[in-house]
Amino acid sequence: MSLVNGVERRSLVKEILRHLPLADKTAVWGTLGTIRPHLNFEVEKDVHALLDAVSGKGVEYVTVIDLLTNRSNEQRQQIAEEFLNFTKQDLLKTLEAAFSGHLEGVITGLLKPAAQFDAHEINLALKGLEADTLLEILSTRTSQQLREILGCYKHDFSLDLEKDIASRTSGFLQSLLDALIKGNRERYSGVIDYVLIRQDTQALAGPGGGDPGRLDESEWIRILTERSPQHLNRVFIWYHKKTGLQVEEAMKKYLEGKALEAGLTLVSILRNTPLYFATKLYQAVKGPETSPRTLARILISRSETDLLSIRSEFRKHYGISLYSFLQAEMNGNYQTALLGLCRAEDL
Repeated sequence: MSLVNGVERRSLVKEILRHLPLADKTAVWGTLGTIRPHLNFEVEKDVHALLDAVSGKGVEYVTVIDLLTNRSNEQRQQIAEEFLNFTKQDLLKTLEAAFSGHLEGVITGLLKPAAQFDAHEINLALKGLEADTLLEILSTRTSQQLREILGCYKHDFSLDLEKDIASRTSGFLQSLLDALIKGNRERYSGVIDYVLIRQDTQALAGPGGGDPGRLDESEWIRILTERSPQHLNRVFIWYHKKTGLQVEEAMKKYLEGKALEAGLTLVSILRNTPLYFATKLYQAVKGPETSPRTLARILISRSETDLLSIRSEFRKHYGISLYSFLQAEMNGNYQTALLGLCRAEDL
């Protein structure tokens, strides 16, 4: 792709996002993100700092890393736009040429608008049939964020996400993903609706009280994709009291193969989202199949949302802070970038 085409594509993505209602802004003081807007933000100063860092005899990697991991995504988009205006060069392409390997993935991920980053991760996950990644992204984004992802996906890949899902998946997983991208999940109001809890429990249990000989997939999908996690966790408790089965046990009884894996993954996310992400981070480094892409995706996408909660669950579950874990397992500038997103030690 030529530089001109690359610039045009990025400009079009920004234009699409600009005309969509803004998603909820979570990166403000008092949230559970580790990255917050830089208080003394000066876009022109940052542009010159980046230009100096990549224009010398050698790239000043630490300068670039330190700057990008201390700016919110919204601020990074302002930097990229000003860099283009000032230099007539695309900052993403410039840094792609300057960085390589796993570190390049982190840097380019930081520079993409959140919706575009998610859209590209979804595309890779569909190509690799990574059901857990698809469920992770689609079940943890707001309705507005999902609409932005759909717009970016269609723009960048000239294809509707719904059609791509239909062409690459089938059965229970396809139905689950189709329901998730509709963005119909309710936001928790803080009010406990015991009537709805009873209704949903009965719907999941079925007319046989939890042993109907089969699982009503359409009802399970509807409830698991439309109710808030807070509501669902209460439903799961009531379901256990009513049937004697945890929802995971019911799935193992009536589902199998890819359908079972998808169902268990979604329930794991809904039960405790920070713990799910903490587990994925650990497995991305220590699991049988390490995944630098998973590591970068979670740290980048949750850095302005709930990475503090993920850090807390990581320490409770693994007996070591995420910061210390990354210090021990990573090295060099790649380590510096990941620690910049993690931000601090948990004592």
